[in-house]
Amino acid sequence: MKGRLRIRQWMIIGMLIVLLLPRLLFEVSDLLDRSIFASHLHARQQSGLTSAIHAVSEADARRWEEPQWQDSLQNIAKLSDFGIILLDAAGREIMHAGPTGAGDNATRQLSIIEQGEMRGQALFFVPERSSGLATVSAILATLIAIFFIGMKMGRVVIKPLEAMGAAARRIASGDLDFYLPESTVLEVADVRSAFQAMGSSLRESLTRQSELEEERRFFIQAIAHDLRSPLFTLRGFLLRLERGMYDNRDKAARYLSICSQKAEQLERLISDLFAYTKLESLEQTLRPEPLEASPFFAGIAEEFRPIANEKSIELSYIEEEPLEQVAFTGDSHLLRRALGNLIDNAVRHTPVGGRIELGWRKESERLVFTVEDTGPGIAEQDRMVVFEPFYRGDHSRNPAYGGAGLGLTIARRIVRAHNGELFVQNKSPSGGALFTGWIPLRNRA
Repeated sequence: MKGRLRIRQWMIIGMLIVLLLPRLLFEVSDLLDRSIFASHLHARQQSGLTSAIHAVSEADARRWEEPQWQDSLQNIAKLSDFGIILLDAAGREIMHAGPTGAGDNATRQLSIIEQGEMRGQALFFVPERSSGLATVSAILATLIAIFFIGMKMGRVVIKPLEAMGAAARRIASGDLDFYLPESTVLEVADVRSAFQAMGSSLRESLTRQSELEEERRFFIQAIAHDLRSPLFTLRGFLLRLERGMYDNRDKAARYLSICSQKAEQLERLISDLFAYTKLESLEQTLRPEPLEASPFFAGIAEEFRPIANEKSIELSYIEEEPLEQVAFTGDSHLLRRALGNLIDNAVRHTPVGGRIELGWRKESERLVFTVEDTGPGIAEQDRMVVFEPFYRGDHSRNPAYGGAGLGLTIARRIVRAHNGELFVQNKSPSGGALFTGWIPLRNRA
């Protein structure tokens, strides 16, 4: 706000300029006129006035009525630019020459007394000279002041307001790209800042709305794709069973097994979708409780070891030998789901005969856990999006590799809800994914 004035202050400054500047120039011009240009005229007036006073005082009062004498006195008054009134003893006017005024405004007054009697009276008037230069200067200064104030107010008030009006019309037509000139008037500057903030907010809102709309379309397309494939397969095999399109019990049993797998796949997909929709308010639904690290991670390893064994994959559990029990606070159910999603992802991408390692360690005030596998790893270009909803490393979205592509998204959001973070990298250039996460030992939520 530095250097900005309120509009009332601008109005006061403008009024002072209009009132004081013309008066100042008038006085300066008048002073210059009097001191430089009027000095010669003043000297001529004084010389003529002295001559007229001498002529009147030396002449007999009876001569005042002589036309020739009056003509001579009038010439003196005319050349010297002053006025004369001659009065007789009774106060009647005898002669009037040059610019004059009332008797009490006379510059000089001369009474003629002869033999003790009043014979006449002479009144001399020296007019005050008005300065034409001062008047012109005052008028010019007034015009300049009005022009300057008009230009200034137009630049700092009118122009920004016109730009705001044009911007409002552009916003109404859907165009949010506008520019507003700056202003040194505080109120206009505040409105400009608010207008620009509104424009930025609208742009961000439209961008976010577009992103949400794109995400919504992708979400619906992904769900439709993932639901359609198992439903189509399930429907086909159920139709075969219904119509008795099998040769023996073994084939019927195989059809039933496939239907069971697809039903499980659908159940898992719906479960992931349900969990994903609840993640938006996950921080408000956490149920933290005291947990001990060693039995917690060991229990997760035991829970998922049979699943790994079904694919001939070794699931090993590694922990540093703690000198004391390591305790932390978290939602047991959600953390088990996050780690279960990481292990499940490793099982699906680790080949038969491979190995998965679940481990944890304490680092300062953090509990760090890792899930490693001997699978093909994650391509470098996919590591930035592996936690995005519906991401799958195989772009054909082959259901043999998993569910809806929400497992890693759910895992990261659960960890972040515990004020932690989850990362991924490859153990080596040849492959093997390594997921590393951490949560604080002390709950800061």
